[in-house]
This record gives sequence, structure tokens and C-alpha cells, in this order.
Amino acid sequence: MDIKDYFRTLFENKLLVKMPEKEEDHLTPATKLLEKRREMGEVETALAAEKEEFQMKMESLAQRRIELEKKEMQLKESVIKFDKFLKENDAKLSRAVKKAEDERDLQKAKQKEIERLQSEIESLTTLKEKLQRKVQKNSKFNRYLEQSVEALDEFQEIREVIDRYETLTTNYKDLLEIEKENQERINDSRKELNTYLERKNYEILTMNNELAELQTKLDSCQNESHKAENEWNHIQTTAAGKTLLIGETRMAIRNLYQLVMAHHGKNSEKNVDVDTDHQLKKVQEFVNDLTKITNELSREGLAYYSTGSIN
Repeated sequence: MDIKDYFRTLFENKLLVKMPEKEEDHLTPATKLLEKRREMGEVETALAAEKEEFQMKMESLAQRRIELEKKEMQLKESVIKFDKFLKENDAKLSRAVKKAEDERDLQKAKQKEIERLQSEIESLTTLKEKLQRKVQKNSKFNRYLEQSVEALDEFQEIREVIDRYETLTTNYKDLLEIEKENQERINDSRKELNTYLERKNYEILTMNNELAELQTKLDSCQNESHKAENEWNHIQTTAAGKTLLIGETRMAIRNLYQLVMAHHGKNSEKNVDVDTDHQLKKVQEFVNDLTKITNELSREGLAYYSTGSIN
């Protein structure tokens, strides 16, 4: 509720105060008006006092709000400073923790390096002792090599004997490797040969099957050829008769065509080279025309006889 609503409510409450009913009954309108004016004055005085009091409260509240805002700003600054302080402490703590962890990791790494070096020293010591025992064990071979050099004129030093041994050993290994490669080539060639033989055997088998099928087809074709030859002979024998029949038919068509041409008063000798289909077409047209004329004459004759009977 703002200040306007406050004064409006207060003023309405003041105006709603009623006089006792018994006194109003004896008051004149002028007295009532004066009474209302007096009440209005009291209300205005009360409103002014209330307004002044409200104004003072509002100023006090505004001053308090300003103080609260200042305190809030101071509190925010304190919180920011404290947060910054906490972050700096966290950062310092993180750096300290990381430094401590790094130092521990470095210490562990150095300890592992020390342990590795100690293990390596132990291994080297063991190897040294083993080599010393081996040298003592092989010293007899050294004496043997010295005696061999003294006995043989080919070598002057033990190193030459060892070099010759290493050379022979290397050559032997090379020969073994070459033999191994040759054996692998032989195995590969043997596999290729077996594969080739299997493939060729399969091709031979396939060709034999195809040859048998072709032989069967050849026999069948020969049988069909004999049948076809017999049929051709029959066709040739029959064709001679059909050729004769066709010739006679064409001669008959030609004769009919000449009769038709003669009927139309045309010289048929000029149309000797006309094909048989054309001749047959002309004969058919003539026959059709003749049939139509005959039918018309028949209808006229029937009509004539019918008329005569009626008379």
C-alpha cells in the first residue's frame, strides 16, 4: 500500500464515524453542517498529523535504507576480500600439496632408480662371477690353442685361429641358410607342380566329359541329319507334284484373266507380264460384279413374277 492508499483509507475511516441517533434527531440541519465541518477539521488535523508522522517514518526508513545499503556494500566488500583470501589460501595450499606430491613422486622415482641400480649391480656381479668361472673353466682351451699355434706353422697367434673358426662358422651358417632357402624353393616348386598336375588332371577330366557329350551330340546330329535327308527327299518328291499343280493353277488363273479382259474389251496380250496375284484380283472383282448383277436380276425377276401373279 502506497501513501495515497494509506491517506484514502484513513480519511474514509474518519468520515464513517456516526453520531448517536438520539442526538441527531434533535439537531437542526445547520447544526449538523457545523458538526460535519468540525469533524472535517478534526479529520484534516488528524490527517496532517498522520501525514507528518508518516513523512518522518519514511525519512527514517530512507535513512535506514541508506545505512543498510552502506552496510551491505561493506559486507559485500568484506565477502569479496574474504573470498579472495580463501582463494589465495586454496591456491597456496594447492601449490604446497602439488609440491609435496612432486617431491614424493621424485623421491619414489629416485628410490626406484636406486633399487634398479642395486639390482643391476647385483646382476653385473653375478655375471662377473659367472664369467670368471667360465674363464677358469675354459683356460684349458686357451692352453690347447697356444700349443696348437706352436705346433702349426699356418698360425702365428691365437687370434688367427679364432678368426678362422669364426669365418668357418659364418660360412657354415650361410650354407645352412642357403640350403634352407633351396629346400623352401624345392617345397614351393613341388607344391606348384602338384597344383599344376591337379589342375591339368581336372582339365583333362573336364575335356573328356565334354568330348563324350560332343560325341553324343554328334551321334544325335547324324541321326537328325539322316532324318532331315529323308524328309528332304520326300519334300523334293512332293514338291514336283505341287509345282505341277501350281503351274496348272496359274495357267487357269491366266485363262480366266484373259476372259475377263476380253469381256471388258481389253487386249490381254499387253498384260502378259502382270503377276498372278493381280490377275487373281481382277478375276475376283469380275466374279463379285457378276454375282451382284445376278443377285439384282434375281430380285427383279422375283418382283416381276410377283406382280404378274397379283394381276
